[in-house]
Amino acid sequence: MINLKSTTKHGDVAKLSAGGILIALGVVYGDIGTSPLYVMKSIIEGNGGLKNISENFILGSLSLIFWTITILTTIKYVLITLNADNNGEGGIFSLFTLVRNRAKWLIIPAMIGGSALLADGTLTPAVTVTSAIEGLDLIPSFSAVLGSQVDIVTIVIIILSALFFIQHFGTDLIGKMFGPIMFVWFSVLAIWGIIGISHNWTLLRALSPYYAINTLFSSENKAGFFILGSIFLATTGAEALYSDLGHVGKYNIYGSWPFVKICLLLNYFGQGAWLLSARHNPTFTNMEGLNPFFQLIPPSFLIFGIIISTLAAIIASQALISGSFTLVSEAIKLNLFPRLHIMYPSSTKGQLYIPSINKFLWIVCIGIVLYFGNSARMEAAYGLSITVTMLMTTILLFNYLLKKKTPLIAAVLILVFFSAFEFSFFIANIIKFTHGGFIAALIALAILSVMYIWIKGYYIKMRLLEHVPIENYKTQLNQLRQDSDRPKYTTNLVCLTSSHDPEQIERKIMYSILDKRPKKADVYWFVNIAVTDEPYVAEYSVDTLGTLYIVRVQIRLGFRVEQKLNVFLRQISTELVENGEIKIQSRNYTTMPDRKVGDFRFLLIQEQLSYETDLNFWEELILKAKLFIKRYTVSPTKWFGLENSDVDVEKVPLFIGKYNHATLKRTPK
Repeated sequence: MINLKSTTKHGDVAKLSAGGILIALGVVYGDIGTSPLYVMKSIIEGNGGLKNISENFILGSLSLIFWTITILTTIKYVLITLNADNNGEGGIFSLFTLVRNRAKWLIIPAMIGGSALLADGTLTPAVTVTSAIEGLDLIPSFSAVLGSQVDIVTIVIIILSALFFIQHFGTDLIGKMFGPIMFVWFSVLAIWGIIGISHNWTLLRALSPYYAINTLFSSENKAGFFILGSIFLATTGAEALYSDLGHVGKYNIYGSWPFVKICLLLNYFGQGAWLLSARHNPTFTNMEGLNPFFQLIPPSFLIFGIIISTLAAIIASQALISGSFTLVSEAIKLNLFPRLHIMYPSSTKGQLYIPSINKFLWIVCIGIVLYFGNSARMEAAYGLSITVTMLMTTILLFNYLLKKKTPLIAAVLILVFFSAFEFSFFIANIIKFTHGGFIAALIALAILSVMYIWIKGYYIKMRLLEHVPIENYKTQLNQLRQDSDRPKYTTNLVCLTSSHDPEQIERKIMYSILDKRPKKADVYWFVNIAVTDEPYVAEYSVDTLGTLYIVRVQIRLGFRVEQKLNVFLRQISTELVENGEIKIQSRNYTTMPDRKVGDFRFLLIQEQLSYETDLNFWEELILKAKLFIKRYTVSPTKWFGLENSDVDVEKVPLFIGKYNHATLKRTPK
């Protein structure tokens, strides 16, 4: 049980350790770690194939990859953004909670960035697993028996379906294998890269930015500026690196990133060396779907290469799925997304499972595989939305730097530099919209629309709610609880309130207790749950208003803490009895002789549509949409862990539209 009197810690992941580094390899780098599977392939295809590339083009491409990874991943995310941690937690919503008090409009980049991250992430499992499985085409025995792209797609769908299916059972066991597998993966990336580059060490010239700049404006670059759309694929996992900060701690990322970066660059340069040696070979220049990653692997290790790349792709997909669950969970706690059923399938700290999101991701991923059919078409659509997320993160990061008293000139320079860099990638990726990027854009727009409806509907409802002082009803509540003519409703009546003012409560709650059906109880509890900016806070405060029969409770929970109201209230009530703030509630019938608190009954009030207040058309539409969405989300009873408790749900009108009161005229008999 969480102790509500103290702030909880999310484990000790801050220390640098060999175990922490191994976990980081398995959790953090899945997306960026599998990029060698398709980046060089995408660059070559975008330039018209192997026959159209020159030595300068290869040098320029490698230089662009190197400086993109260095500037975006290393400098922006590893060296700067990782310091913007919220009690050890990272990600765009964690960053938003750090700066949201600076300006209300900052919720906009947070919502846009979160939506784009979820949407573009739906392509990650499809493109990585498909790229890995397509390596089977290079095995003669496979090509002879199966070999068609339909067979490749079938295998990919089976793997993805199995991956999404096991989420229900938790990934605790296989998760422990992720680190060692990814260590092997990065090691073989480096080894194969060294084998390739050993034939042409002069490629190290590409470390100079001259080749990157020259290639952007070279006639040998058929794609021109839009080559950045393919280059960007090398750093799409940078945002995920920040989102997974809370799982491993920034020092373990600091310790593991140099190894990961070196392994990635060695493999890219090895692929570049192979391309240089093969560009005049008719066998390869006429080959369809040429992937230099698999060509780089020594033939005797090809089957091993396909197996390890498939495992790495699965791990990358698992990281995306888990990250999506965490992202949605945070959005729900921050009131940016509808409440969904959340499960905790394993003992691993922080691991959760959201069935509806899992089903959504599975349907979208399978749909993407069927729609695109091969990795080349997926690569042409991949990366558009993530550039939007990076831009939104930069805006929030700028506000964080100002909050931390960073000199204005330094903060502005960081904002301008990274915004210009990322905006260039955004423009370069715009061309992907017509090549399938519209799918991720539409998904992002749908998610953003749900977020907008949810938060806007909340603000409209808060404006409509009428609050009254609890103090005004102390006498009536005291009379009601002592009224011998009224049957006892419950010992403890718990009413959930959205009012953060400890002296105020919604009028509709008092109406339910006193007017609708007078509810006699020994103690009336008015409980408000507030989500804090810190991820793992769990604390409460109490005001009894000088009585023994009214308890106003303010529970403050971090946006990563499960809101199990029944468990928390048992703890609070027991402590209040022990402190003498409410009377011992003895029971004649109980299986627990030392029980000091009686029965609880929870009163949940749900809004329904009516037509009694002026609202404009847009506000009316927003509220109707929100109430429609609520029909398909988890009930408050389940959300607050009250499935096994005594709960009454009452519906009250939520005023929408304009109502013209009519007066009846009495007629004679």
